[in-house]
Amino acid sequence: MLIKICGLKTQEAVQAAVENGATHIGFVFAKSKRKITKQQARSLAKLIPDGIVKVGLFVDEDLTKVKELIEEVPLDMVQLHGSESIDYANEINVPILKAFSVEEGKLPEGIKEFHEHTILLDAPSGKFAGGNGERFEWEKVDVSQLSNYQFFIAGGLTSENVVQAIQYFHPTGVDVSSGVEVNGEKNIRKIKDFIQTVKNNQLKN
Repeated sequence: MLIKICGLKTQEAVQAAVENGATHIGFVFAKSKRKITKQQARSLAKLIPDGIVKVGLFVDEDLTKVKELIEEVPLDMVQLHGSESIDYANEINVPILKAFSVEEGKLPEGIKEFHEHTILLDAPSGKFAGGNGERFEWEKVDVSQLSNYQFFIAGGLTSENVVQAIQYFHPTGVDVSSGVEVNGEKNIRKIKDFIQTVKNNQLKN
């Protein structure tokens, strides 16, 4: 089970994610309270050992800027959280994680174009794309439609409900941001608890 901790801004949060076994670390470069600069990302990236995937989150960003950050941070994967097309995604030379909002349990038509990429199923966007702490209506989703996809589940995940999400969807991975925060800031204990909950569930199965 892949575990992505997204929206990290501090050395302490990155170290907590790394030390407890996160497989993916997410940096936000889109408009958000979690947005960081290229310089901050480069500094934090140095704390992440090889084998842990550094993900950059973008929303309808200029391709030139995306490619620049891939090289200069560097990034191992790009998360597209806007209305980016498959042609846009195919211009990027690292693996793609394409986010889609799930409304009323319906999978968007657009996911079909991205079947060769990994997709991320999230709650509908609020003020910012992703990281809103809301979960979508899992029980309304026909999971059989996802059988041919590599996919992450996001949206309102916490250490209290992530096992339920895993058991329902059997996803490739889980993605958390606000669920490991207190008062809008990443919390070391919550990061540890989330990762350990996922790992303990794996051991039981």
